[in-house]
Amino acid sequence: MNSNRREFLALAGAASVAGFAGFNGGRGAQPKAVSKLPLAGQTSPVVVVKAASYSKDLADAMLRGILECELDVFGKRVLLKPNFVEFDPNTCINTDVAVVATALEVFRSLGAADVRIGEGPGHRRDTLAIAELTRYRSEIPSFDDVFVDLNRDDVTGVKGFAGREEFYFPNSVLSADIIVSLAKMKTHHWAGATLSMKNFFGLVPGSIYGWPKNELHYIGIDTAIVELTRAFGPKSFALVDGVVGMEGNGPIQGTRKQAGVLVMGSDLAAVDATCCRIMGIDPTRVGYLQKAADQLGVIEESRIEQRGEAIAGLRTNFELIKEFSQLRLA
Repeated sequence: MNSNRREFLALAGAASVAGFAGFNGGRGAQPKAVSKLPLAGQTSPVVVVKAASYSKDLADAMLRGILECELDVFGKRVLLKPNFVEFDPNTCINTDVAVVATALEVFRSLGAADVRIGEGPGHRRDTLAIAELTRYRSEIPSFDDVFVDLNRDDVTGVKGFAGREEFYFPNSVLSADIIVSLAKMKTHHWAGATLSMKNFFGLVPGSIYGWPKNELHYIGIDTAIVELTRAFGPKSFALVDGVVGMEGNGPIQGTRKQAGVLVMGSDLAAVDATCCRIMGIDPTRVGYLQKAADQLGVIEESRIEQRGEAIAGLRTNFELIKEFSQLRLA
């Protein structure tokens, strides 16, 4: 890391300790009007930062976005949750290794007490083999020391998840103060789009619920996305890798799509809605976002406080499979 980058990280870390308003778990200010919908009347900030490539400037872009979000990580246990489920050298399935390595560096610079990387891939059972193929093990310093395989981590039962009497989650997930959803900006052949909320499928241990997380499919894709966000959204932060995303038959068999952005915020629904608009998708037509709206986050454009770059000039229509052509934003 060059000296300018080190100085920037140090100064930003000091500023964050001195001036942050504090992490509010994605809830934001409480609505002034009384309503049966808990988030009716609320607005949520979302930051969009340009990132043309996975270059050395990625740390600066990421840090600017985190500062704009006023996220306080000082003294917190942070779990970075990337998306890596499969490997194909001809496309871009996974959160880029540069984003994960940079996030590890940045969150440490901001004073987090502990920063770990955790993922439970939904397809391959050999998690470290995917980490090897995606260059996570070779390019992230001391990867094996900071990585937790969420498919095989020790677990604890949680009461009442998605109507189940008891549901087991990895202890590394339950003990984290902040979960950072390092999602990849992609289309999805069942959900329409897979972003920060869908990325939480990797929090469910495959060693108990199978591959590809069979129990979540029994619950229903949209419902499972919402219930995972209900359970973990209040202590989460979204940082979506949209530098190069995936269009078409995602999340595995699509093609590369340059979007050139990082999208961040504590309201995961608002972040995903913003990502959809950048992708040319109408978030009000996406099933899981419809279910989450005003219950877990806001998706209306007028109620998202846009920080950083205006999305009007960043929209780049992602190709959609014909089953989701109705999602196209007008």
